Amino acid sequence: MPQYMDIAVNLIGSSLEKDIQRVVDDAKQHDVTSMVVIGSHLEESQHAMTLCQQFPEQLFSTAGVHPHHASEWNLDSVNAIRQLATAPCVVAIGECGLDYNRDFSPRDIQRQVFADQLALAVELNMPVLMHERDAHADFLAILKEYRPQLPAALLHCFTGNKASLEAYIEQDLYLGVTGWVCDERRGQELASIVPLIPNERILIETDSPYLIPRSMRPKPKSSKNEPKYLPYIAQYIADLKQQPLELFAGQTYFNSRTFFGLDN
Repeated sequence: MPQYMDIAVNLIGSSLEKDIQRVVDDAKQHDVTSMVVIGSHLEESQHAMTLCQQFPEQLFSTAGVHPHHASEWNLDSVNAIRQLATAPCVVAIGECGLDYNRDFSPRDIQRQVFADQLALAVELNMPVLMHERDAHADFLAILKEYRPQLPAALLHCFTGNKASLEAYIEQDLYLGVTGWVCDERRGQELASIVPLIPNERILIETDSPYLIPRSMRPKPKSSKNEPKYLPYIAQYIADLKQQPLELFAGQTYFNSRTFFGLDN
């Protein structure tokens, strides 16, 4: 049976937080044997790290500041992330990037905070997990300054078009694909270009509890997405890429463990 690694789950500060033991147990029953808990601000990153220490080998985490929280950045933030990154379970800097869709933080601050975290990832020689929404040009321009020095870079929850896909592949990014691809309303363009993502650069994720795959049948009773649904997303993408599930699942598991510097 294939193993799966969910490279982006939101367990802290979400509707899943009160039910973490069950979520982890259910995931394991569906061969999702490891997952990465996202840190989207400093307090959440600290809590994610603490949580992961309770589930060694199953949970890993990131440390960073999402663009929504960029306004909270201050002179102490870099040192706080640097300290969190010393924990063995912290496997990437992020979630960092740009979000011009909601603009919860001013764009100039978003850009500076993104650049600061990329610089820190370079300093620490750590991979970076990134977010981009409606900000492709600025995101790419900032990324290009640091990409040659970064050991690895991942754009999670990729929902772009063919042009942005080609630009990101040119920068040798890993791309995370979620259940968005299963959405007959919003995911059609993504579904059409997923076959263009090189096998060695695609990762899979649920982004739980968000983006539940709408095409699942029977439809889950709860609208909350969970890591246990990752094999469904894998099968859906494998079909789009016209690959056997075992081959696709094995490749994405290898890609995920390689990106985060974990043993395969």
